[in-house]
Amino acid sequence: MKQANSKRDQDHFRGCLLGGALGDALGYAVEFMRLEDIKQRYGPPGINLLPEPALISDDTQMTMFTAEGLLRANLRGNERGICHSPSVVHEAYLRWLHTQGEVNEAFAHVFDRKSDDGWLIKLDKLHHRRAPGLTCLSALLSPRFGTMAEPLNNSKGCGGVMRVAPVGLVADDPFQLGCEIAALTHGHPTGYLPAGVLAAIISEIISGAELEPAIEKALQQLRTYEGHQATLKCVELALDLNADVASCYAHEKNIRRIGEGWVAEEALAIALYSALIAEGDFLEGICVAVNHDGDSDSTGAITGNILGAYLGASALPAKWIEKLELNREITALADDLLQGYSEDAGWREKYPGW
Repeated sequence: MKQANSKRDQDHFRGCLLGGALGDALGYAVEFMRLEDIKQRYGPPGINLLPEPALISDDTQMTMFTAEGLLRANLRGNERGICHSPSVVHEAYLRWLHTQGEVNEAFAHVFDRKSDDGWLIKLDKLHHRRAPGLTCLSALLSPRFGTMAEPLNNSKGCGGVMRVAPVGLVADDPFQLGCEIAALTHGHPTGYLPAGVLAAIISEIISGAELEPAIEKALQQLRTYEGHQATLKCVELALDLNADVASCYAHEKNIRRIGEGWVAEEALAIALYSALIAEGDFLEGICVAVNHDGDSDSTGAITGNILGAYLGASALPAKWIEKLELNREITALADDLLQGYSEDAGWREKYPGW
């Protein structure tokens, strides 16, 4: 039964995924640019109009494959009674890896193309390299996947947190599963714990919580995990800066204090700062999130996921959505996440349970 004030509906599921993709596309246009160069190209306010074409980056590509993996895991769980969701999501990430042209005979264990089923990998527009993260690529080429207990590496990069928003929409224990899915590729606690925080925040929002209580509840969970200190410190800095901000001109300075977003705790903290500053204004939030010196597409994507889940797709600019690459396919994934499972044969063809 839908809870009072719950946002477990089509509008907010779509908002989460489309909002993330819009923030990603806006930030992707200026990824790797310094703020000074962004202003020189787009004017003093920085970039605030969606480019044409509005291309998604690897952030949204991997978010889509996260969603697919979760749906396939759900089918397996429903039909076989047992499923290890991170394993199924890892298979989905191997399909994403196949779209990136990373073919190497030395990695036959990875490039067994029998896993290339389902509908997502058949989308030609996903078969483009959009600055994929080196940690994700190298981790997925490994003969095993990483776990929190047995990490593949010591990476703190943001490639784990930027892709886990779908976990917050559907998981029973979003914090734990968000961490486990990020740890498939990013082994340092500061690489995977921010993913747990993000998934928990989105879950709380979808359940009807306001932004600040959702963040605080997620931080309560964070404090129970070993190695949480760096993530907690960075997020608390963002919250303190948000509380003390005097004018919009302070945003650039505040984000510089938080960091550049290349590592996971900074990307999450910048996104939380931007979402809170926006006070329900989606465009303001993602514009704050992408106009800085660092990883603009990831900070824009995470901010968009949060605000999109909070506001719903109906609050997003329709003209922007129309220009967004793969907008129909992203919408379809959101709708399928809301449905969760079907006994229909067509559903099994879309989301084979492995």
